[in-house]
Amino acid sequence: MKPPFSVLSSKTYRALALTGICILMALVFIADTITNYAIAAAVFHTPLLLIAIRFLSARQVITLASFSMVLTVVSVLLTRAGDYEVGLINTGISLVAIAITTYLGLKLKSVQAAAHETREHLLRLSRLTTLGQLSTSIAHEVSQPLAAINSSTGACQRWLQASPPNIEKAQAAAQRIADDAQRAKDVLDRVRSITRNEAPTSSAFDLNLALTELLKLSDGEMRRQHIDLRLALQSDLPQVFADRVQIQQVMANLLLNAIEALSPASDFHAARITIETRLLPGDKPQTSKVLFSIKDNGPGLSDTQLPQLFDTFWTTKATGLGLGLTISRSIIDANNGHIWATDQADGGAAFHFTLPLAP
Repeated sequence: MKPPFSVLSSKTYRALALTGICILMALVFIADTITNYAIAAAVFHTPLLLIAIRFLSARQVITLASFSMVLTVVSVLLTRAGDYEVGLINTGISLVAIAITTYLGLKLKSVQAAAHETREHLLRLSRLTTLGQLSTSIAHEVSQPLAAINSSTGACQRWLQASPPNIEKAQAAAQRIADDAQRAKDVLDRVRSITRNEAPTSSAFDLNLALTELLKLSDGEMRRQHIDLRLALQSDLPQVFADRVQIQQVMANLLLNAIEALSPASDFHAARITIETRLLPGDKPQTSKVLFSIKDNGPGLSDTQLPQLFDTFWTTKATGLGLGLTISRSIIDANNGHIWATDQADGGAAFHFTLPLAP
C-alpha cells in the first residue's frame, strides 16, 4: 500500500500504523474490562482488523487477530460488573466476529491480489497481441505495392526483351515501379507515425485527382481481368481535409476488394466497377461532407456478413488476413470521416466513406 505521506517509507508507514492499531486495541480492551458484561465492547476489534488487512501481511493479520482474542478472553476474566453468563455469551460472539472478520478479510485480499495479477497478465498479453497485429498490418499494407512492383518489373523485362524492344512501354513500366516503391515507403512512414501516436498529416487535396493517380496503378490489373470501370466523379468537387496517403491507401484497399470480388469473371454478365464522388450538403457549410462510393456487380454481401465486415481478422477470402477493412476504418475514423458498406439491390457490394471539407 502506498504511504499517504511521501516523506515516509512504506516500512515506516506500516510500523506507525501497526503501533496505532495496537494502541486502539488496548483502548478497546480497557473499555471492555471496565464496563459490565452486558456491553460487548470487544467487537470493536473487528474494524481495527479490517484496517490492518489493508496494509499488513496475512501472517501479521492472523497474529493481530489472535492477540485480539487473547485480550477479549483476559477482559472477561478481569471484568467485575454485570451478569457473568451474559459476559460469556458476549465474549463468544466477539470471538466468532473476530475470527469471521479475519477470515473474510484475508479471503477478499487474496481475491484482490489474484485479480491484480490477472490484470497484469492480460496487459502483457494485450501488448504482445498489439505487436503481432502491428506486424501483420505492415505485412498486409506493404504487400500490395510490392506485388505491383513485381508485376511491373516482369512487364518491363518483357518489353525490353522484345524484338525490337518497346522502349516507351518499358519506360512506363519503370515509372510504375518507381511510383509503387514510393507508395510502399509512404505506407511505412505512416505506420511508423501511427506507432508514435502521431496524428494524421492532414492537408487540403483534390479527392478526384488522388483517385485518378491510384487508378493509373491499377489500370493494368483491371484490363487484364476485363473489368469495365465507370467513373461518376463530380467535376466541381470541393477539396477534402485529410491525410492524402492514408486516404489513397483506403481507396486502394476498397478497389482491390472490388477487383477480387469480380474474380473469376462471371459467364452471365460483364464485370463492372463504378466509382462515384459527390458533395453531401449539410445543414451548415462546415457540416458538408464529400462522399466516395465504390460499387461492384459481384456476388454481394449477405445480411450476416455486413455486421462483421470491419471486424479484425474476419474475412470472406480463403487467403485473406481480415485486416484491410479494419485498417481502412481506423484511417477514416482518424481523419474525421465515416465508412460503411451496403449490399446493392441489383447485386454486388458497395463501400462508402465520407471526409470533411477543407476549411
